[in-house]
Amino acid sequence: LYAYLIRKSQLLLQLRQHGIKNVNLFEKGNRGLIYKGSYKGKTVAVKAKRKESAAVATIENEINWLKKLNKEGIGPKLLFAEKEWFSYEFVDGKFISDFISSCSEKAKIAEVVKKLLHQCRQLDVMKVNKEEMLRPQKHVLIGKSGKITMLDFERCRKTQKPKNVTQLCQFLAGAHANLLLRQKGITINRDKLLAAAQEYKNSPNEENFKKIEALVCP
Repeated sequence: LYAYLIRKSQLLLQLRQHGIKNVNLFEKGNRGLIYKGSYKGKTVAVKAKRKESAAVATIENEINWLKKLNKEGIGPKLLFAEKEWFSYEFVDGKFISDFISSCSEKAKIAEVVKKLLHQCRQLDVMKVNKEEMLRPQKHVLIGKSGKITMLDFERCRKTQKPKNVTQLCQFLAGAHANLLLRQKGITINRDKLLAAAQEYKNSPNEENFKKIEALVCP
């Protein structure tokens, strides 16, 4: 506890130097801690490594990728970054499954799914794999305006065979998401979607992506 308080004090001191105030613990993760604070009248989030975790490398990896992906409009807006922590604009919204469950507008749900699909395609084109789209429930936030923000780029990496679109297809074809969408009047043919995803995996071109888009967003 004493070591934790020392480390917390060091973190708070660094945050104050950047003008971040009113910092409170928001969430504990396996490798990191999320804090909320205020900066120039706006709410911000701070992600820091846990002392007992060997997460410095993942923190550094996430910082590097956010710098690149922010230029493409992907991920939360990075504000400040140090070796063991970084801050970004706090995203106020609902995780994707909660959004689908609570939204009563079929067209709005369909538009959000389409936007998410296109962000995954953008990552694929960049040859970047996020590694989390098979289970995006805690990695995609939907704001009140319908804006999509992907979170957690700790495992993000460059690859010649990215799987963001195909992993999202597997999620949408899965029992949980498929049922949620059907309850909102959106029917996705599971077998056709998985077949199209396989075709896209073999040849990830725009034509095959359009086939997926037509099945997900008819």
